[in-house]
Amino acid sequence: MMDIPSFKEDHISQIPALQLLVNLGYAYLMPDEALIARGGKTSNVILETILEKQLRQINKIAYKGSEYPFSNANITNAILTLKNIPFDGLIRTNEKIYDLLSLGKSFEETILGNTKSFDLKFIDWDEISKNVFHVSEEFEVMQSDGKMHRRPDIVLFVNGIPFAVIECKRPDIKEPIKESVSQHLRNQTDEFIPGLFIYSQMLVAVSKNEAKYATAGTAEKFWAVWKEKGLNEGVLKDIINKPIPEDHKAKIFSSRFNYVKDLFNTLGTRQATEQDKAIYCLLRPERLLEFSRQFVIFDCGEKKIARHQQYFAVKNTIARVCQYQEGKRKGGVIWHTQGSGKSITMVMLAKALTLCPAISNPRVVIVTDRIDLDEQIWNTFKHCGMEPEKAKTGAHLMEILERNKKSIITSVLDKFQAGLNKRSLEVTSENIFVLVDESHRSQYGVAHALMKKVLPNACYIGFTGTPLLKNEKSTADKFGGFIQPIYSINDAVADKAVVPLLYEGRHVLQDVDQKPVDTWFNRVCEPLTEYQVADLKKKFTKIEKINLTDQKIHMIAYDVSEHFSKNWQGTGFKAQIATDSKAAALKFKKSLDEIGKVSSEVVISAPDDREGYEDVYEEPTEEVLKFWKTILKRFGSDAEYNKQVIASFKYAEQPEILIVVEKLLTGFDAPRNTVLYIAKSMKEHTLLQAIARVNRIYEGKDYGFILDYYGILGELDRALTAYEELSGFDKEDLEGTLINIAEEIKTLPQKYADLWDIFKAIKNRHDEEEYEKFLFDEEMRHKFYEKLTAFSKTLSIALSAEKFYKDTPENHINKYKDDFKFFQKLRVSVKKRYAEVVDFKEYENKIQKLLNTYVTSDEVIKITDPVNIFDKEKFQKEVTKAVGEAAKADMIAHRTMRTIEEKYDEDPVFYEKFSKLLKKAIDDYRQSRITDAQYFLTTSEIMDDVRDRKDSDIPECLQDKNVAKAFYGIIYEGVSKRNDDKNVSANIAMEVDGIIQRNRVVDWHLKTDIQNKMLNEIEDYLADKTGLGLSYEEIDVIMEKIINIAKRRYAQ
Repeated sequence: MMDIPSFKEDHISQIPALQLLVNLGYAYLMPDEALIARGGKTSNVILETILEKQLRQINKIAYKGSEYPFSNANITNAILTLKNIPFDGLIRTNEKIYDLLSLGKSFEETILGNTKSFDLKFIDWDEISKNVFHVSEEFEVMQSDGKMHRRPDIVLFVNGIPFAVIECKRPDIKEPIKESVSQHLRNQTDEFIPGLFIYSQMLVAVSKNEAKYATAGTAEKFWAVWKEKGLNEGVLKDIINKPIPEDHKAKIFSSRFNYVKDLFNTLGTRQATEQDKAIYCLLRPERLLEFSRQFVIFDCGEKKIARHQQYFAVKNTIARVCQYQEGKRKGGVIWHTQGSGKSITMVMLAKALTLCPAISNPRVVIVTDRIDLDEQIWNTFKHCGMEPEKAKTGAHLMEILERNKKSIITSVLDKFQAGLNKRSLEVTSENIFVLVDESHRSQYGVAHALMKKVLPNACYIGFTGTPLLKNEKSTADKFGGFIQPIYSINDAVADKAVVPLLYEGRHVLQDVDQKPVDTWFNRVCEPLTEYQVADLKKKFTKIEKINLTDQKIHMIAYDVSEHFSKNWQGTGFKAQIATDSKAAALKFKKSLDEIGKVSSEVVISAPDDREGYEDVYEEPTEEVLKFWKTILKRFGSDAEYNKQVIASFKYAEQPEILIVVEKLLTGFDAPRNTVLYIAKSMKEHTLLQAIARVNRIYEGKDYGFILDYYGILGELDRALTAYEELSGFDKEDLEGTLINIAEEIKTLPQKYADLWDIFKAIKNRHDEEEYEKFLFDEEMRHKFYEKLTAFSKTLSIALSAEKFYKDTPENHINKYKDDFKFFQKLRVSVKKRYAEVVDFKEYENKIQKLLNTYVTSDEVIKITDPVNIFDKEKFQKEVTKAVGEAAKADMIAHRTMRTIEEKYDEDPVFYEKFSKLLKKAIDDYRQSRITDAQYFLTTSEIMDDVRDRKDSDIPECLQDKNVAKAFYGIIYEGVSKRNDDKNVSANIAMEVDGIIQRNRVVDWHLKTDIQNKMLNEIEDYLADKTGLGLSYEEIDVIMEKIINIAKRRYAQ
């Protein structure tokens, strides 16, 4: 009996999860019960018997004062409709099913002689208690290719439909949540079990001390942590420690968990874990249905689920608007920092308003202050299936408001003024909700009065991504104060909803004269060849003939070209340059094109629209007019130009850099946008909005980078100290907006020391073989990879910064580079030697960029995947490259072991034998019981036997019968105690193989009846024809293993 806590996955995660779910209202189904409920087919994931019963229970046809049931035919058709939606990719199929679950489906019924269509629902969204909730574990689902099964740990069902999937992990393994999420992602891919996930609304990864959640198709970086400030842990503790019903308890511990039944009977009261909190907050029946109905949306081919701040903002807003103050619904301001999904929160709020039973015929008007933001929000709503109508003119706005038909309208602010200039209008409904984007801006003072003139009884809800300035506090008061929760920059960084920002003040020439120009010229020429210096001088001879401002633009453009091409080009990341006028933007474009190192495009507004610091009376320059004429000729309209350039920036390789004035510095969301080069003055909100363009999360992106050529840091400090300290908001909420790059560079020596510290036991630092042998231990290798990745990231940042070169001695920089090169070579070598499958793809481009740019070497260090041992020629070439017999032997041993792991289920006995032989050879070598040469010879022989499936212990009659060989191993293992004659087992194996082959049909592995026929014949043969006197328990063990091998080897 255990008297200390257990860390086994069953003990610490899976069983506690099942017990809590039962106490939350889920009925437990044993795996066998769940299989029966889905017709005995592991390819079917719907519990059809339960769904059929529920469809009859929750659907009644009200007709002429009486209730009638749906016909048997329509109940069957409804199940088939849900079950047989053609697979069209995970998200597209999931969306079709979501629509079906949300809206139901109409079926024709003839009642009292009249035929009409009536709606049938799959879920009763309004009366949750009418639905039934089930939970099952180790839910076996056949892979798409039919070759094997996958078993998600826990699946939750609503009316027999799989709504949620949980993967549990023990807390003492390395990165349990990462492993759990990885399992979810793998299972959703086309070749695994997407047929389960096309129904999923919530996916949860849990371990005792942490948890994350997502929905179908969510990439790993978007899995979120749930936070709930008002959670009553006392209530949760009571639920956790409440004894589960005896019938459920008996079933949970009746089969797979029987071995641990006594342990759980003796456990006392326990505390709530992070796993418990996540399951309670996300998966209790009413919360799961609420999330599924109100807080899931589809956006541009992605399915999204609310983060905690979005959920509570929407919930608190709905609660607030149902209250009245002075005869009107109460409004307020939602402050969620930029990059935290403000537009999606708007969509979810609009959805919640339309579903709220306390609000009849709600209408939502979304107001922004700029055309491009209006376009963006309109697109967001449209992509989420909300079908908004955009006000084209002021008159059109008045018309659609008066028409009272469209439930969602988007408009630019000034259309209210334009509309009122044409006509007066007053729409008095209290069920109009005006959502105002960036509601802090000063122009909303006048606009607020105009909106209230047209919509006097409407409810106004403001949204902002930046805190309000002291002089803007009245704006918040006009809307009704703040709606909790406030979600600050620090909150978003902590949740990894955005990346932190690194700031670097670059070499800025405020007053351009010859001396600083010469200083700058000498600096940039240092790494150039004589020819390159001459070419650069030639270009600058032309520049000196033009005015000093243009010299400065050209120098910044040159620095940008160097910085981007050295550090970011080819990595998939992009950048923006912010400049102060259209004319300056075009000059930057011209300079970048002349330098020729990076591709760029200019995105500006029309010549007549003022941007940046252009004088209202100043006429557009000839260059601007010429550029605009070219754009209109090439694209037909500026809207089409913007659309194509932005799409290319977001999804294509070019342009690498966008040059902007004001457009795209607010409300522009491009996750791969990573560097912002600032060459203009910016203040307050504009500044905070601009720097947030590069804080979106993207694969391989650890930071956004701000390179300041203008000196805005002081302005940023002034902006931050100007904010009002509000209820629930402290100055600390704005700390961390920018991290000075110098602070990150300061960590480089320590990360370098941490990396070398791993190898402190190495006696000869010049012997690469000693390093590789030292990294034999897998845990040590992973520690090495972790420290190397940390060092690489910071070195990459340092090498991109001016200050690093200025403050660090050249010999130190070269030492960092040389050691980085050595460690990368070591990583590649040990990855091959020990057949590692380590996922570095997120950082591979950046590491390769670092190698190519800063490490001068004649050899190319290229990271490749291991070659399979069955590709004899390629594998032999790899082995030949390894230096020394021990390195060759390690490569052979670990690559062969990887093959054994991959193919183990095809012939468990055969592969188990050679796995043990390999482990013995490796252990003998590590203990110095055999020489390098003996190690190489032994592993080579084992590899050949595994590759050619040779085994001297197998009778001759089976040598050409590969599948029967696999059966033989199982059979001999099962019968040798009764008869150890190998030929007897070989004959039985061939007979069993014959039975399976005779009964095989297309897709037999998916057909339970065919499998049962095979098993019956095998059972009869083993019991009656072999004369061995096998018990039925022995026969069952043999048959289960044989049928699993047959599914792997004969699935066709």
